[in-house]
Amino acid sequence: MEEKVTESKFKFPTEIVELPSKGLIYPKDNPLSSGKVEMKYMTAKEEDILTNTNYITKGIVLDKLLESLIISKINYNDIIVGDKNALLIAARVLGYGKDYSFKIRGQEYNIDLTTLNDKNLNPKDLKEEGVNEFDFTLPYSKTLISFKLLNHSDEKSIDRELEGLKKINKNQSPEATTRLKYIITSVDGDREKKTIREFIDNYLLARDARSLREKIRSVAPDVELIYNENDVEEDINIPIDITFFWPDARI
Repeated sequence: MEEKVTESKFKFPTEIVELPSKGLIYPKDNPLSSGKVEMKYMTAKEEDILTNTNYITKGIVLDKLLESLIISKINYNDIIVGDKNALLIAARVLGYGKDYSFKIRGQEYNIDLTTLNDKNLNPKDLKEEGVNEFDFTLPYSKTLISFKLLNHSDEKSIDRELEGLKKINKNQSPEATTRLKYIITSVDGDREKKTIREFIDNYLLARDARSLREKIRSVAPDVELIYNENDVEEDINIPIDITFFWPDARI
């Protein structure tokens, strides 16, 4: 009797992707604290995901793509935005190669995605290694706040809250303040959500909010998604959305 083969003869090639955060922002018991994620190369299965109109309509197609490609045993909800961008770049390179063309205002540009630099996390910026929290004194009100970098779970919660607010008042779109309510973790040492929301709604100065956003950008690890070759006078932000994959996914 012929022995039954239970293991597939087909093997998926994989690559290890280093995260811009170096894993320093995640708790030690979180697999993401290794600073590395194993991903497989894209297959026809992932092209089905990219062309799934339901996913596209819901705005979750790129997340579904990454969830399918990640081999490491991680909780996708834990990934901060900058690390997710690094995984998207890696997915594009593993799927369709390093060369990427995009159009801005009718002008086409070409870039080698492997030349993009990571903006790594500086551990000195953290309050404590393994804790997603930073301190910042607002320059005008002199209020001491703590803030965190948003992860995928936070982004989903923000989207749900904004959707709920829109149902109450279609003309209301408080995205900036809603995001801050998830970003700020304490006000002068007070961690009560009620206190934080009241501060943001009634006492946070616009110029302090702007300074806070600048601080967040300065400390957040990410990929420098900038095109600044000699054929442009000023830096161009490289778009990462469905069009990052869509043209190549078409048959």
